[in-house]
Amino acid sequence: MENIGALALLIAFCLAIYSVVGSVVGKLARRPFLAASAERAVYAIWGLVTGAAAILIYSLIYGDFRLAYVAAHSNQAMPVIYKFASWWGGQEGSLLFWSWLLATYSAVVVFTNRHKLRNMMPYVTAILMATEAFFLMMITWVASPFHVLLAGKGITDVGDGQGLNPLLQYWTMVIHPPMLYLGYVGFAVPFAFAIASLIVKQPGDGWIHTTRRWAIVTWLFQTSGIMLGAGWAYAVLGWGGYWGWDPVENASFLPWLTATAFLHSVMMQEKKGMMKVWNMVLVSGTFFLCIFGTMLTRSGLVNSVHAFAQSSIGNYFVGFLAVGIALVTYLILARLDYLKSEAQLDGIVSRESSFLFNNLILLASCFAVLWGTLFPVISEAVTGDKISVDPPFFDRVMVPIGLAMMLLTGVGPLVAWRRSSIESLKRAFLWPGVAALALMAVLAGFGVWQHPYALISFGLCLFVTVTVAVEFFKGALAIRAKDGGNLVSAMMTLTHRNTRRYGGYVVHMGIVFMFIGFTGSAFNRSETIQVATGSTFHIGRYDLTLQGTQEGENENYIWRRALVDVSRNGDSLGRMEPERRLYKASQQPTSEVTIRRRLNEDLYLNYAGPSNDGNQSVIQAYVFPLVSWIWLGYWVVVFGTLICLVPSKSRLQYPRTEVVGVASRVARES
Repeated sequence: MENIGALALLIAFCLAIYSVVGSVVGKLARRPFLAASAERAVYAIWGLVTGAAAILIYSLIYGDFRLAYVAAHSNQAMPVIYKFASWWGGQEGSLLFWSWLLATYSAVVVFTNRHKLRNMMPYVTAILMATEAFFLMMITWVASPFHVLLAGKGITDVGDGQGLNPLLQYWTMVIHPPMLYLGYVGFAVPFAFAIASLIVKQPGDGWIHTTRRWAIVTWLFQTSGIMLGAGWAYAVLGWGGYWGWDPVENASFLPWLTATAFLHSVMMQEKKGMMKVWNMVLVSGTFFLCIFGTMLTRSGLVNSVHAFAQSSIGNYFVGFLAVGIALVTYLILARLDYLKSEAQLDGIVSRESSFLFNNLILLASCFAVLWGTLFPVISEAVTGDKISVDPPFFDRVMVPIGLAMMLLTGVGPLVAWRRSSIESLKRAFLWPGVAALALMAVLAGFGVWQHPYALISFGLCLFVTVTVAVEFFKGALAIRAKDGGNLVSAMMTLTHRNTRRYGGYVVHMGIVFMFIGFTGSAFNRSETIQVATGSTFHIGRYDLTLQGTQEGENENYIWRRALVDVSRNGDSLGRMEPERRLYKASQQPTSEVTIRRRLNEDLYLNYAGPSNDGNQSVIQAYVFPLVSWIWLGYWVVVFGTLICLVPSKSRLQYPRTEVVGVASRVARES
């Protein structure tokens, strides 16, 4: 079967090359049948890659340990769900998964546009298939998942494998990589349409309208992947954090930042005909950062708990990035006349300028994270010494940037298009500003002034919340006055009339909730203690008593757990049972933490194992205020994004005024 899988990938690679050549030649030579056959090849590629993936999945689940990949990433004792997840748990399988997702996306794009955009589609197909050909080349000749184990001159079956990395045997890791890859791969579609529009000099913003939902959906996948990874780090790694500025974490964050900037600035192009060059740079930068993130995980360029084994595969990615960036840069420079803005910035205090400043802040944060991630590599290349960049560097740089971004999140809806008068600004900023300052004064009275960034963050979170609430209530009150009904139905009508705008406000509220959770980290508490059975220790408001330990094993691992009773002010809060595991196949230990989750704070326990003398247990205890608001904020972001994807009910136009938030702009497209 491995020969069939390898042959399927080889044929798929040949068809991808044919699709690229056929699309371009068919377009330039005006041979539509050749271009059409190139599109048909996309379907064949999807079928071949799907077949190869099915063979690998079958081998993982049923234990064909003649394959090196199966022997390295699966074993008989693992649950079936983790055997399936082994598909993307290693280098070769994850590249096959990347290729399959891109083939799937490409087939969907070709099918949904088979009767549309015929001037652009040959180039869209060529760009997608050129990327597909690169990844198929990798898994055909460089990192094939169908290599077999050899003993002498014959193929050998080792009988059982090492199993998936124990750290990856957790439910979020079953869906975290697919979500992240759906985001990574999905950004190839807006990129392909953008570059195709440049090549054919498509008039207007047709490529934006075509790819708007693609961009939003892939952004949501990327967001979900990042948050699932944060949840995995929080619940599995045992150190209590959800984000450690790890290089691979940063690599997933970089395209999210540029994609977020693109989703904001593209509205300027749709509404005002501005920032065309900027949007081309952003959509291209997002795609190349996705490729860069894929490379960083696999090249051994950086050390990371998330990275695969070191290999020379990074050289191929560097070549692909160099060629791609050079071609796109040339194309953008050659089309500068075509990308001229149709309007100019009329005033500094305007909604246009707020979008621009928002983009600049997002790009500044992207550059800061990229610089901090690559600085150890650059320093080693220049000086020979690898200078590491620790999390405190990122915190010092990113906290002020994050606060500035939160401020602009609240300011944007409060200023008018083109320019704002002093009077309108006073009216718009009055209640959000008063509420934020009042909260900061109250919190300062409770001692939060000792953490100035936290104090400012809480104030800005309320500032944005009041801004969004005013936008909703003013519009809903105007609709209720005109059409009757209750306030809730008026808000639903308001949102349905302009789903992109008001769904975006809901997304902003999700980001506010996340910032509340991030800010709570300023008040974290931690204790690491050796405790004997029957002894009690304290952290924060909690009293914890170790009642003993239990031991056991199953086919996959040996476990030992601590039994800890929790109380507060004499009231029992139940038992927590953190666990330590030793996986038999890999002999790798892991922690299974236990968390008491509440909106105000989490109590987090990690069992580090017995003490050196064996008479006590080592318990790591943490109290994390407000951390659950991060996960709550994520679900609000998902809800808001889904609203944005719903078509607006109407495009009714109302008289416009300069005062922000009035209902006269309820139904206008943002």
